[in-house]
Amino acid sequence: MGRAMPRSRLRRVPVVRADQRLVLDVVGILGRQYVRATAGVFQGRAMDVAALPAKRSGPQAGRLVASGSGGQVMKTLGQSVSSQERQLEAAVRSIEGWQGRQVAYEPVSGGISNTNWRVEVEGADTAYFFKVPGVGTEMFIDRQTAHEASVKAAQTGYGAPVFAFLEAYGVEVFEFMEGWRASSNHDFLQRDIRHGALHGLKAFNDQPLLKQTKTVFDMIAEHQRQVAELNGLKPQDDDWLCLQYQRAKQALQASGIDLAPCMNDTLAGNFMLNAQRQIRLVDFEYASNNDRHYELALWFGEMFFSDEMELALIEDYFGHVSAQTIARIKLNKALADLKWSTWAMVQHAVSQLDFDFYKYGAWKHMRARSIINDSQWETWLRHA
Repeated sequence: MGRAMPRSRLRRVPVVRADQRLVLDVVGILGRQYVRATAGVFQGRAMDVAALPAKRSGPQAGRLVASGSGGQVMKTLGQSVSSQERQLEAAVRSIEGWQGRQVAYEPVSGGISNTNWRVEVEGADTAYFFKVPGVGTEMFIDRQTAHEASVKAAQTGYGAPVFAFLEAYGVEVFEFMEGWRASSNHDFLQRDIRHGALHGLKAFNDQPLLKQTKTVFDMIAEHQRQVAELNGLKPQDDDWLCLQYQRAKQALQASGIDLAPCMNDTLAGNFMLNAQRQIRLVDFEYASNNDRHYELALWFGEMFFSDEMELALIEDYFGHVSAQTIARIKLNKALADLKWSTWAMVQHAVSQLDFDFYKYGAWKHMRARSIINDSQWETWLRHA
Protein backbone atom coordinates (compact mmCIF):
# COMPACT_ATOMS: atom_id res chain seq x y z
CA MET A 1 0.00 0.00 0.00
CA GLY A 2 1.21 3.49 -0.71
CA ARG A 3 1.27 6.26 1.83
CA ALA A 4 -1.61 8.71 1.83
CA MET A 5 -0.81 11.92 0.02
CA PRO A 6 -0.92 15.01 2.24
CA ARG A 7 -3.52 17.58 1.33
CA SER A 8 -2.32 19.82 -1.46
CA ARG A 9 -1.33 23.36 -0.58
CA LEU A 10 -1.68 24.57 -4.13
CA ARG A 11 -3.75 27.74 -4.41
CA ARG A 12 -6.69 27.73 -6.76
CA VAL A 13 -5.81 29.47 -9.99
CA PRO A 14 -8.51 31.37 -11.87
CA VAL A 15 -9.28 30.04 -15.34
CA VAL A 16 -8.17 32.40 -18.08
CA ARG A 17 -9.71 32.16 -21.52
CA ALA A 18 -7.35 31.63 -24.43
CA ASP A 19 -9.17 34.30 -26.43
CA GLN A 20 -8.09 36.84 -23.82
CA ARG A 21 -4.56 36.31 -25.17
CA LEU A 22 -3.41 34.69 -21.96
CA VAL A 23 -2.64 31.08 -21.18
CA LEU A 24 -2.23 29.38 -17.85
CA ASP A 25 1.25 28.00 -18.27
CA VAL A 26 1.54 25.16 -15.81
CA VAL A 27 5.28 25.29 -16.27
CA GLY A 28 5.32 28.65 -14.53
CA ILE A 29 2.60 27.88 -11.99
CA LEU A 30 4.37 24.83 -10.65
CA GLY A 31 7.90 26.13 -11.03
CA ARG A 32 8.63 23.26 -13.37
CA GLN A 33 10.90 25.30 -15.62
CA TYR A 34 10.52 22.70 -18.29
CA VAL A 35 12.62 24.23 -21.06
CA ARG A 36 14.43 21.29 -22.64
CA ALA A 37 17.32 23.35 -24.00
CA THR A 38 16.24 26.95 -24.30
CA ALA A 39 18.86 27.89 -26.88
CA GLY A 40 17.92 25.00 -29.10
CA VAL A 41 18.38 21.29 -28.98
CA PHE A 42 19.50 19.15 -31.80
CA GLN A 43 19.56 18.33 -35.43
CA GLY A 44 21.93 16.39 -37.62
CA ARG A 45 22.07 13.27 -39.76
CA ALA A 46 22.13 9.62 -38.83
CA MET A 47 25.69 8.48 -38.37
CA ASP A 48 27.61 5.54 -36.96
CA VAL A 49 29.54 6.22 -33.77
CA ALA A 50 32.76 5.45 -35.60
CA ALA A 51 32.01 8.28 -38.00
CA LEU A 52 31.15 10.74 -35.27
CA PRO A 53 34.39 12.81 -35.27
CA ALA A 54 34.17 15.85 -37.47
CA LYS A 55 35.87 15.65 -40.86
CA ARG A 56 36.44 19.36 -41.06
CA SER A 57 38.36 22.03 -39.25
CA GLY A 58 36.64 24.03 -36.55
CA PRO A 59 37.13 25.57 -33.13
CA GLN A 60 40.61 25.34 -31.74
CA ALA A 61 41.40 23.80 -28.39
CA GLY A 62 41.70 27.15 -26.69
CA ARG A 63 38.08 27.94 -27.41
CA LEU A 64 36.93 24.88 -25.55
CA VAL A 65 38.21 26.02 -22.19
CA ALA A 66 36.76 29.50 -22.60
CA SER A 67 33.16 30.37 -21.90
CA GLY A 68 30.19 28.27 -22.94
CA SER A 69 26.96 29.38 -24.59
CA GLY A 70 25.78 30.96 -21.33
CA GLY A 71 29.06 32.74 -20.64
CA GLN A 72 30.19 30.35 -17.92
CA VAL A 73 33.44 28.38 -18.03
CA MET A 74 32.97 24.93 -19.52
CA LYS A 75 34.52 21.88 -17.93
CA THR A 76 36.87 19.54 -19.74
CA LEU A 77 37.27 15.79 -19.41
CA GLY A 78 38.73 14.86 -16.05
CA GLN A 79 37.11 17.74 -14.18
CA SER A 80 33.93 15.89 -13.23
CA VAL A 81 32.70 16.29 -9.67
CA SER A 82 29.12 15.02 -9.64
CA SER A 83 27.90 11.55 -10.55
CA GLN A 84 26.06 13.08 -13.52
CA GLU A 85 29.27 14.61 -14.83
CA ARG A 86 31.12 11.33 -14.41
CA GLN A 87 28.35 9.56 -16.30
CA LEU A 88 28.64 12.05 -19.16
CA GLU A 89 32.43 11.81 -19.30
CA ALA A 90 32.26 8.01 -19.48
CA ALA A 91 29.90 8.24 -22.45
CA VAL A 92 32.11 10.81 -24.21
CA ARG A 93 35.23 8.69 -23.67
CA SER A 94 33.50 5.70 -25.28
CA ILE A 95 33.57 7.46 -28.66
CA GLU A 96 36.80 6.22 -30.23
CA GLY A 97 36.95 8.94 -32.84
CA TRP A 98 37.16 11.61 -30.16
CA GLN A 99 40.07 10.12 -28.24
CA GLY A 100 43.00 12.51 -28.14
CA ARG A 101 40.80 15.53 -28.80
CA GLN A 102 39.99 18.16 -26.24
CA VAL A 103 36.36 18.01 -25.16
CA ALA A 104 34.46 20.58 -23.08
CA TYR A 105 30.94 20.41 -21.69
CA GLU A 106 28.29 22.33 -19.80
CA PRO A 107 24.80 21.42 -18.55
CA VAL A 108 21.68 22.37 -20.49
CA SER A 109 18.66 23.24 -18.38
CA GLY A 110 15.28 21.65 -18.73
CA GLY A 111 15.52 17.88 -18.33
CA ILE A 112 13.51 16.39 -15.47
CA SER A 113 14.03 12.71 -16.31
CA ASN A 114 17.61 13.03 -17.55
CA THR A 115 20.57 15.35 -17.53
CA ASN A 116 21.22 17.23 -20.76
CA TRP A 117 24.59 18.53 -21.89
CA ARG A 118 26.18 20.70 -24.52
CA VAL A 119 29.47 19.15 -25.62
CA GLU A 120 32.12 20.82 -27.79
CA VAL A 121 34.87 18.85 -29.47
CA GLU A 122 38.18 20.14 -30.74
CA GLY A 123 38.12 20.36 -34.54
CA ALA A 124 34.35 20.21 -34.89
CA ASP A 125 32.36 23.15 -36.19
CA THR A 126 29.23 22.13 -34.32
CA ALA A 127 28.37 21.47 -30.71
CA TYR A 128 26.61 18.28 -29.65
CA PHE A 129 23.64 17.61 -27.41
CA PHE A 130 23.98 14.63 -25.05
CA LYS A 131 20.94 13.23 -23.28
CA VAL A 132 22.11 11.13 -20.32
CA PRO A 133 19.59 8.84 -18.53
CA GLY A 134 18.58 9.87 -15.03
CA VAL A 135 18.54 7.55 -12.03
CA GLY A 136 15.55 5.22 -12.08
CA THR A 137 14.41 6.13 -15.59
CA GLU A 138 14.89 2.53 -16.70
CA MET A 139 11.71 1.85 -14.73
CA PHE A 140 9.60 3.45 -17.45
CA ILE A 141 11.83 4.35 -20.41
CA ASP A 142 12.95 1.85 -23.05
CA ARG A 143 16.00 3.46 -24.64
CA GLN A 144 15.88 1.21 -27.70
CA THR A 145 12.30 2.27 -28.40
CA ALA A 146 13.21 5.91 -27.81
CA HIS A 147 16.00 5.61 -30.37
CA GLU A 148 13.71 3.87 -32.87
CA ALA A 149 11.10 6.60 -32.44
CA SER A 150 13.69 9.36 -32.88
CA VAL A 151 14.73 7.81 -36.20
CA LYS A 152 11.12 7.48 -37.38
CA ALA A 153 10.44 11.09 -36.45
CA ALA A 154 13.48 12.20 -38.42
CA GLN A 155 12.17 10.37 -41.46
CA THR A 156 9.06 12.57 -41.43
CA GLY A 157 11.09 15.76 -41.69
CA TYR A 158 9.63 16.97 -38.41
CA GLY A 159 12.12 15.24 -36.13
CA ALA A 160 15.75 15.86 -35.30
CA PRO A 161 17.91 13.11 -36.85
CA VAL A 162 19.89 11.13 -34.30
CA PHE A 163 23.60 11.80 -34.64
CA ALA A 164 24.66 8.77 -32.60
CA PHE A 165 23.23 6.30 -30.12
CA LEU A 166 25.64 5.04 -27.44
CA GLU A 167 23.70 1.90 -26.63
CA ALA A 168 25.90 0.76 -23.75
CA TYR A 169 25.12 4.00 -21.91
CA GLY A 170 21.59 4.59 -23.20
CA VAL A 171 22.82 7.98 -24.42
CA GLU A 172 21.53 9.72 -27.54
CA VAL A 173 23.75 12.31 -29.22
CA PHE A 174 22.42 15.02 -31.49
CA GLU A 175 23.86 18.02 -33.27
CA PHE A 176 23.04 21.08 -31.19
CA MET A 177 20.30 23.11 -32.86
CA GLU A 178 21.60 26.65 -32.96
CA GLY A 179 18.86 29.16 -33.74
CA TRP A 180 16.02 27.00 -32.45
CA ARG A 181 14.16 27.50 -29.20
CA ALA A 182 11.71 25.53 -27.12
CA SER A 183 8.17 26.75 -27.68
CA SER A 184 5.88 27.92 -24.90
CA ASN A 185 2.15 27.59 -24.34
CA HIS A 186 1.83 31.19 -25.49
CA ASP A 187 3.26 30.31 -28.92
CA PHE A 188 0.36 27.93 -29.49
CA LEU A 189 -2.14 30.77 -29.34
CA GLN A 190 -1.03 31.38 -32.93
CA ARG A 191 -2.99 29.24 -35.37
CA ASP A 192 -0.17 28.52 -37.82
CA ILE A 193 2.09 27.25 -35.05
CA ARG A 194 -0.72 25.24 -33.49
CA HIS A 195 -1.65 23.49 -36.72
CA GLY A 196 1.97 23.15 -37.81
CA ALA A 197 2.65 21.21 -34.62
CA LEU A 198 -0.45 19.09 -35.28
CA HIS A 199 0.86 18.19 -38.73
CA GLY A 200 4.17 17.17 -37.17
CA LEU A 201 2.41 14.95 -34.65
CA LYS A 202 0.22 13.37 -37.32
CA ALA A 203 3.22 12.71 -39.56
CA PHE A 204 4.84 10.78 -36.71
CA ASN A 205 1.59 9.02 -35.78
CA ASP A 206 1.21 7.88 -39.40
CA GLN A 207 4.63 6.17 -39.47
CA PRO A 208 4.83 2.34 -39.36
CA LEU A 209 4.30 0.91 -35.89
CA LEU A 210 7.16 0.80 -33.40
CA LYS A 211 8.37 -2.52 -32.01
CA GLN A 212 6.98 -1.71 -28.57
CA THR A 213 3.27 -1.34 -27.83
CA LYS A 214 2.59 0.38 -24.53
CA THR A 215 -0.84 1.94 -24.18
CA VAL A 216 -1.90 4.40 -21.51
CA PHE A 217 -3.49 1.45 -19.71
CA ASP A 218 -0.11 -0.30 -19.61
CA MET A 219 1.56 2.88 -18.38
CA ILE A 220 -0.90 3.49 -15.56
CA ALA A 221 -0.76 -0.15 -14.43
CA GLU A 222 3.05 -0.01 -14.47
CA HIS A 223 3.17 3.16 -12.37
CA GLN A 224 0.60 1.82 -9.92
CA ARG A 225 2.79 -1.24 -9.33
CA GLN A 226 5.86 0.95 -8.90
CA VAL A 227 4.14 3.21 -6.37
CA ALA A 228 3.12 0.14 -4.38
CA GLU A 229 6.63 -1.34 -4.49
CA LEU A 230 8.18 1.97 -3.42
CA ASN A 231 5.55 2.62 -0.75
CA GLY A 232 4.97 5.87 -2.59
CA LEU A 233 2.38 8.56 -2.05
CA LYS A 234 -1.25 8.13 -3.07
CA PRO A 235 -4.11 10.64 -3.00
CA GLN A 236 -6.77 10.17 -0.36
CA ASP A 237 -9.40 9.44 -3.02
CA ASP A 238 -7.23 6.91 -4.85
CA ASP A 239 -9.92 4.19 -4.77
CA TRP A 240 -12.44 6.50 -6.45
CA LEU A 241 -9.93 7.63 -9.07
CA CYS A 242 -9.07 4.00 -9.82
CA LEU A 243 -12.76 3.16 -10.22
CA GLN A 244 -13.27 5.96 -12.74
CA TYR A 245 -10.10 4.91 -14.54
CA GLN A 246 -11.44 1.36 -14.93
CA ARG A 247 -14.75 2.68 -16.29
CA ALA A 248 -12.95 4.81 -18.88
CA LYS A 249 -10.67 1.91 -19.80
CA GLN A 250 -13.63 -0.41 -20.41
CA ALA A 251 -15.43 2.19 -22.52
CA LEU A 252 -12.38 2.85 -24.70
CA GLN A 253 -11.46 -0.81 -25.15
CA ALA A 254 -15.02 -1.75 -26.07
CA SER A 255 -14.78 0.13 -29.37
CA GLY A 256 -11.14 -0.76 -30.07
CA ILE A 257 -7.78 0.98 -29.75
CA ASP A 258 -6.43 2.88 -32.77
CA LEU A 259 -2.75 2.02 -32.37
CA ALA A 260 -0.14 4.36 -33.83
CA PRO A 261 3.40 5.45 -32.97
CA CYS A 262 2.86 8.07 -30.27
CA MET A 263 5.20 10.57 -28.69
CA ASN A 264 3.38 10.31 -25.33
CA ASP A 265 5.12 13.46 -24.05
CA THR A 266 3.70 16.52 -25.80
CA LEU A 267 4.76 19.37 -23.53
CA ALA A 268 5.31 22.73 -25.19
CA GLY A 269 9.05 22.38 -24.61
CA ASN A 270 9.15 19.33 -26.88
CA PHE A 271 8.16 21.43 -29.88
CA MET A 272 11.05 23.51 -31.22
CA LEU A 273 10.61 26.70 -33.23
CA ASN A 274 13.00 28.68 -35.41
CA ALA A 275 12.81 32.18 -36.84
CA GLN A 276 10.86 30.87 -39.85
CA ARG A 277 8.26 29.41 -37.44
CA GLN A 278 9.08 25.88 -38.51
CA ILE A 279 8.32 23.05 -36.09
CA ARG A 280 10.55 20.21 -34.95
CA LEU A 281 9.54 17.50 -32.48
CA VAL A 282 12.09 16.43 -29.87
CA ASP A 283 12.25 13.97 -26.98
CA PHE A 284 10.82 10.55 -27.77
CA GLU A 285 11.80 8.79 -24.56
CA TYR A 286 8.23 7.87 -23.70
CA ALA A 287 7.29 6.87 -27.24
CA SER A 288 5.38 3.67 -27.95
CA ASN A 289 2.44 2.39 -29.95
CA ASN A 290 -0.60 3.90 -28.27
CA ASP A 291 -4.04 5.19 -29.21
CA ARG A 292 -3.74 8.33 -31.33
CA HIS A 293 -6.70 9.80 -29.42
CA TYR A 294 -4.48 9.70 -26.33
CA GLU A 295 -1.73 11.56 -28.20
CA LEU A 296 -4.13 14.38 -29.02
CA ALA A 297 -5.72 14.34 -25.56
CA LEU A 298 -2.36 14.68 -23.84
CA TRP A 299 -1.32 17.52 -26.14
CA PHE A 300 -4.63 19.36 -25.82
CA GLY A 301 -4.39 19.12 -22.05
CA GLU A 302 -0.82 20.39 -21.93
CA MET A 303 -1.65 23.35 -24.19
CA PHE A 304 -4.90 24.45 -22.47
CA PHE A 305 -6.60 24.87 -25.84
CA SER A 306 -10.12 26.28 -25.93
CA ASP A 307 -12.97 24.03 -27.11
CA GLU A 308 -13.04 25.92 -30.42
CA MET A 309 -9.32 25.35 -30.95
CA GLU A 310 -9.65 21.66 -30.17
CA LEU A 311 -12.53 21.16 -32.61
CA ALA A 312 -10.53 22.83 -35.40
CA LEU A 313 -7.52 20.64 -34.64
CA ILE A 314 -9.62 17.47 -34.54
CA GLU A 315 -11.10 18.30 -37.94
CA ASP A 316 -7.65 19.05 -39.36
CA TYR A 317 -6.27 15.76 -38.00
CA PHE A 318 -9.13 13.35 -38.84
CA GLY A 319 -10.89 15.26 -41.62
CA HIS A 320 -14.12 15.37 -39.61
CA VAL A 321 -15.46 15.76 -36.08
CA SER A 322 -17.67 13.13 -34.44
CA ALA A 323 -19.22 12.70 -31.00
CA GLN A 324 -17.21 9.52 -30.55
CA THR A 325 -13.90 11.23 -31.33
CA ILE A 326 -14.65 14.02 -28.87
CA ALA A 327 -15.65 11.50 -26.20
CA ARG A 328 -12.51 9.41 -26.67
CA ILE A 329 -10.29 12.48 -26.42
CA LYS A 330 -12.09 13.70 -23.29
CA LEU A 331 -11.71 10.33 -21.54
CA ASN A 332 -8.07 10.14 -22.56
CA LYS A 333 -7.48 13.60 -21.08
CA ALA A 334 -8.39 12.23 -17.66
CA LEU A 335 -6.24 9.15 -18.22
CA ALA A 336 -3.29 11.32 -19.26
CA ASP A 337 -3.49 13.26 -16.02
CA LEU A 338 -3.78 10.04 -14.00
CA LYS A 339 -0.79 8.58 -15.82
CA TRP A 340 1.46 11.58 -15.21
CA SER A 341 0.31 12.12 -11.63
CA THR A 342 1.19 8.51 -10.78
CA TRP A 343 4.47 8.82 -12.69
CA ALA A 344 5.28 11.88 -10.60
CA MET A 345 4.83 9.92 -7.36
CA VAL A 346 7.33 7.34 -8.65
CA GLN A 347 9.77 10.11 -9.51
CA HIS A 348 9.18 11.70 -6.11
CA ALA A 349 10.44 8.47 -4.56
CA VAL A 350 13.46 7.76 -6.77
CA SER A 351 14.66 10.87 -8.62
CA GLN A 352 17.82 12.75 -7.63
CA LEU A 353 16.92 15.77 -9.76
CA ASP A 354 16.05 19.12 -8.19
CA PHE A 355 12.38 19.22 -9.07
CA ASP A 356 9.19 19.12 -6.99
CA PHE A 357 7.59 15.99 -8.43
CA TYR A 358 5.07 15.81 -5.60
CA LYS A 359 3.62 19.23 -6.40
CA TYR A 360 3.44 18.38 -10.09
CA GLY A 361 1.67 15.09 -9.35
CA ALA A 362 -0.78 16.73 -6.94
CA TRP A 363 -1.74 19.25 -9.61
CA LYS A 364 -2.25 16.49 -12.20
CA HIS A 365 -4.51 14.62 -9.77
CA MET A 366 -6.54 17.81 -9.29
CA ARG A 367 -7.03 18.22 -13.02
CA ALA A 368 -8.03 14.58 -13.49
CA ARG A 369 -10.74 15.10 -10.87
CA SER A 370 -12.02 18.18 -12.70
CA ILE A 371 -12.52 16.15 -15.89
CA ILE A 372 -14.13 13.19 -14.14
CA ASN A 373 -16.49 15.51 -12.25
CA ASP A 374 -17.60 17.21 -15.46
CA SER A 375 -21.33 16.89 -16.09
CA GLN A 376 -20.53 15.26 -19.46
CA TRP A 377 -18.43 12.42 -18.00
CA GLU A 378 -21.22 9.82 -18.21
CA THR A 379 -22.05 10.94 -21.76
CA TRP A 380 -18.43 10.53 -22.83
CA LEU A 381 -18.37 7.04 -21.35
CA ARG A 382 -21.42 6.09 -23.43
CA HIS A 383 -20.21 7.66 -26.69
CA ALA A 384 -16.61 6.40 -26.58
